Amino acid sequence: MDKNGDAIKEFGNTYVNNMKENESIQVLSIIGQIEGHMNLSPQTKSTKYEHVIPSLISMEQNPEVQGILIVLNTIGGDIEAGLAISEMIYSLSKPTVSLVVGGGHSIGVPLATAADYSFISPSATMILHPIRMNGLVIGVPQTFEYFNKMQERINDFIVRTSNIDKEALRKLLLQTDELLNDMGTILIGEQAVTMGLIDEVGGVKDALKKLKELINEDKP
Repeated sequence: MDKNGDAIKEFGNTYVNNMKENESIQVLSIIGQIEGHMNLSPQTKSTKYEHVIPSLISMEQNPEVQGILIVLNTIGGDIEAGLAISEMIYSLSKPTVSLVVGGGHSIGVPLATAADYSFISPSATMILHPIRMNGLVIGVPQTFEYFNKMQERINDFIVRTSNIDKEALRKLLLQTDELLNDMGTILIGEQAVTMGLIDEVGGVKDALKKLKELINEDKP
């Protein structure tokens, strides 16, 4: 298998070099569950943050990379890992466009809004809900304060990188009539755009077209 083939197999990433001469787009796919410090089972489709972070640094340093397309279909996962990847995407100097296909749930929301411009396919969903923890939770005020601060970090990032305001986001997180046995909201396609989370409804063609525009605007 060649180098590109190895990259596709291991990371789900490859170059798209069929635009203009000396122009290159890097595709970063974020799929399945975001894996953090703990390894998920081999049967779980996951995106490993220890793969994504060095990939993003490589894209930033590579002069051949002119723009980055981030394709998301994720159910969420590790909060710290997802937020770290989101901040990395937001801090890139290269133009970035995200495309949510299937779903951008939980920590997948800030991953989608981190790009310079975001798209969602008409049938894709985004699920917003308060943070949840599995396993033993110590019921003391410090635990509540920790959860509250972590939720604020996520909310602040989403507000900073999208067009939704903080109060509207809070209401979506605290809805009690949409998710079974949980609080939160499901937004489908156009609804995510109407609420200001995502910039536009579209697909691969639209995302690549927008990325080309951003690349041309970024050129001196």
